[in-house]
Amino acid sequence: MYTPVITGTGIFTPDQIITNAELVASFNAYVDLYNSEHAAAIEAGEVEAKTHSSEEFIVKASGIERRYVIDKAGVLDPQVMHPLLRQRSDDEPSLMAEMALDAANKALAQAGKTAADVDAVICAASNLERAYPAVAIEIQELLDINGFAFDMNVACSSATFGIQAAADMVRSGSIRSALVVNPEICSAHLEWRDRDCHFIFGDVATATLIEREEAAQGPYFEIKSTRCATQFSNNIRNNNGFLRRSRPDGVADRRDMQFMQNGRKVFKEVLPLVSDHVAAHMADNGVVSDDLKRIWLHQANKSMNDFIGRKVLGRVPEPGEQPNILQDYANTSSAGSIIAFSKYSDDLKDGDMGLICSFGAGYSVGSVIVQKHG
Repeated sequence: MYTPVITGTGIFTPDQIITNAELVASFNAYVDLYNSEHAAAIEAGEVEAKTHSSEEFIVKASGIERRYVIDKAGVLDPQVMHPLLRQRSDDEPSLMAEMALDAANKALAQAGKTAADVDAVICAASNLERAYPAVAIEIQELLDINGFAFDMNVACSSATFGIQAAADMVRSGSIRSALVVNPEICSAHLEWRDRDCHFIFGDVATATLIEREEAAQGPYFEIKSTRCATQFSNNIRNNNGFLRRSRPDGVADRRDMQFMQNGRKVFKEVLPLVSDHVAAHMADNGVVSDDLKRIWLHQANKSMNDFIGRKVLGRVPEPGEQPNILQDYANTSSAGSIIAFSKYSDDLKDGDMGLICSFGAGYSVGSVIVQKHG
């Protein structure tokens, strides 16, 4: 048996940013166009008029101030309202693989390793741009890694579930190391025309290198324990799969083909699920709240994170104990907790413990207890 450790992380961040002010201006222009085009039906009570959004509403509802995206122009065009992504030929690297490649190379560089040191690639993300061949195998090819690769999807918990899978394989001795990559093009599955969610997501890719402890060449985080759980719910859903075109009347523009969420039910049901999961995970490993120097949570909503932080620590977290990146990146699905971990972990001291936790559609929740060494 070997001890699995995290030796490197990397983040790919798009170079285009949409501020709340830009997003609101675009959305409100779309609303005005819609209401004008449907004025007669609205007057007759057949169609409900759409209402404007505002910067104050977005910040209060989520804590988000801006987001990085792959394509800004399409999202902000009131007559388009979605990213305009060029369709690539089969001979070109896919967009997700290209994003993951950047993050993976940064993780390898931080760990002082090369592709020759890696045996497996897990591409864990909430949406994959194709069914097959696996995006993970394409990433493996681009990195020139010998071994194997596979895709997995547990929505916003994909990264922590991927870390558990990789850690288990390293621990058993079946592999020396694995890259868990999380390319998230969330802008492509968000319904930008829906006031209740048009501000939620951004695009990013993260990568985490997991190795045997004896292979570490610098400071690292020992993976002390992992735990995953799922519970079926329809309260967060995206029906855009290969059956999309099978609707008998031929209408493809269905609202349920993009991100949908019953926010109040999610808030009510997910918070106790996550809090109880983490509490049990900690208790079973003899970890108490005072042992945790930092918690890196899924970046979905500031109010949710604040609630979970209080539950985990038994008090209001001190500044820095529960870092948020939500205000800058928005919700980046599986990548959010890894962004927080990557950006806010270097300052921990030898022996310090922390907890990585993600949660989301499924429902799903994954937690990873780590300890700094070196």
